[in-house]
Amino acid sequence: MKRLVIFDLDGTLINTISDLAHCTNHVLLQNHYPEHELSRYPYFVGNGITKLIERALPPEARTSTIISTIKAQFIAYYHQHKTDFSHPYPHIPGVLAELKNKGILLAVASNKYQAGTTELVEHFFGKHLFSVILGQRDQVPVKPDPCIVFDILKQTGMKPSQTLYIGDSGVDMHTARNGKLTSVGVTWGFRSRQELEENGADYIIDQPQQILELLSI
Repeated sequence: MKRLVIFDLDGTLINTISDLAHCTNHVLLQNHYPEHELSRYPYFVGNGITKLIERALPPEARTSTIISTIKAQFIAYYHQHKTDFSHPYPHIPGVLAELKNKGILLAVASNKYQAGTTELVEHFFGKHLFSVILGQRDQVPVKPDPCIVFDILKQTGMKPSQTLYIGDSGVDMHTARNGKLTSVGVTWGFRSRQELEENGADYIIDQPQQILELLSI
């Protein structure tokens, strides 16, 4: 049976937290707002850039105008610095290559803005590994809304029953459930095993090679 595996990006395929933290702190300081320790950022990310900026700002500064201004500055700076410290998690490139060689379709579903998602994936994995690469797009709700999943299924011609969804957060587990997909939580990312359990992960894995076991290849 033909299979499709949809991956979250940040915290699942690529460890991007240092660049996200550095770039957010840069624009915060540029606008005279306090920066945050790196350890805070795994809990700021996961719901898109707008929510990241909102969470990083002091409560009194969380107006739509300020968030919009800081977000634009962040994207401009992140565009130039998104690969300064980011890197694929160990064994991810090899596992992806083996999945591809076995004829399994691969896709990315991220809450990172579309251009950043595409550029990061192509920088680290090339242009031909993934059949579909989708990030956050205007007028399309962010995960855990399943629109991004439905778009990937439509573009690949696959069914939910043929698809695994792999991510590192509760948002990802809910995205999979909302799209009626089998969910796989990974413990090497930004969030805890407890969060994955509490949000209904069908499977939880500790090593990328376990993806091959789940697919029995």
